Amino acid sequence: MNDTMKKMATGLLAGVMTVSLAACGSGDSGSKNTSSTGNGNSGSKGSKVTIELAISKSSQDSAFVAKELLNEFEQETGIKVNLQLLPAEQTATVLQTKLAVDETPDIVQYNLASATTDLNLERNFEILDNEPWVSRLLNKEVLSAYGHVYSFHVSQDTGMQGVVYNKDMFKELGIAIPNNFEEFLAVCEKIKASGVIPVFMPFKDNWAANIWPAAAFADWAAKNEPALFDDINANKKKWADVPEFATFLEQQYDVYKKGYTNADILSDSYDMAVGKFLDKEVAMMFMGDWLIENVTEKDPNMHLGLFAIPSSDDPSLGASPLGGQLFIPKKAKHMEEAKKFLDYIATKEVAQKIVDTQSYVSNFSDVTTPELPEYKQEIVDQYITPKKTALTTDAYMIVDRAELYRLLQDQFAGGLDPEGVLQAWDEKFSQLMKDKGVEGF
Repeated sequence: MNDTMKKMATGLLAGVMTVSLAACGSGDSGSKNTSSTGNGNSGSKGSKVTIELAISKSSQDSAFVAKELLNEFEQETGIKVNLQLLPAEQTATVLQTKLAVDETPDIVQYNLASATTDLNLERNFEILDNEPWVSRLLNKEVLSAYGHVYSFHVSQDTGMQGVVYNKDMFKELGIAIPNNFEEFLAVCEKIKASGVIPVFMPFKDNWAANIWPAAAFADWAAKNEPALFDDINANKKKWADVPEFATFLEQQYDVYKKGYTNADILSDSYDMAVGKFLDKEVAMMFMGDWLIENVTEKDPNMHLGLFAIPSSDDPSLGASPLGGQLFIPKKAKHMEEAKKFLDYIATKEVAQKIVDTQSYVSNFSDVTTPELPEYKQEIVDQYITPKKTALTTDAYMIVDRAELYRLLQDQFAGGLDPEGVLQAWDEKFSQLMKDKGVEGF
């Protein structure tokens, strides 16, 4: 595995697999350091500096931009935070432009994997290794790439991807969690016989078609060919060279072909998913644990869970490399004040409040993880603690995946078979890598 991918992938996976449920250790000295740094020098209150924080409109519910937090930070330091709300569908493009010209925000909220592929992480963002809060991190790897800490978050948690399911339906029908694809089809048959749609596929949103393969590909590679994605990224191997990949694409299509899904998969969208579960119209969906949170926010009495994509025997749960971390651009006009904002959030008192409110798995030694929601505790117990997780393919891909999503959608439109999807993606992937200047393409 080349150094870049090894450091990023290993770091992200380490964070997922070494979750600490009860933060321990004496972090008092670290907390004092960040408090003093957060206050800054006495002159900062009179400077009335305003820092710009760029964030996608789709992330306005981020804990880091809560009005109460920003007001308290301003009262404490005299530094005002102004939000630059970016169009959700154009966030990457707008940020690329801002970073290239003299409109650089002081702080950016983005995710580590995409910042590496979309925003040229090494060239554009500040290394944060020596910030005072770093010494208190339980897992600095989840904030790191290329061997350095580039981002900030109070949580070491990451989105997990698999099969979201209605636990009450499974219990009523006497269904056990399937451990391979054959068992999964049997589960689907039993649910269908009860009059409920087994699986909801909202493939009008083509990215949703990638949940199954992203986890299945990664699980197979981790168990059978750990260097596979490095070889693909070095043009030593093609996506179509792995016959198991075609098998996994065929599996997902079989679920649809056998009548275990909604009929209008290319017309139904992700925004319908919460309602489908609330109305008990569907039993399962290939998705991340964020869907569970969205459903239970509407109805706390819903009991949903998550199990691994059953593409092969004894599967591992997919671990998404995505997350809403904070980054400081190298060209930030107010570098000192931007770092003070991170210092403030990292203080023991502020970080604890955020962790408690958001039910985060704390990433600070002196901040205690609260009691987790039932579904999240089960994920920790059944997958994270026993180290049965695998980073999804998104963690290894350094190019835009939009064309792959469209090709996966084309399979369900009848235009491509699994081999055709992989061959077409190989062509597009090679061109994207060549355009990016990656050696070997």
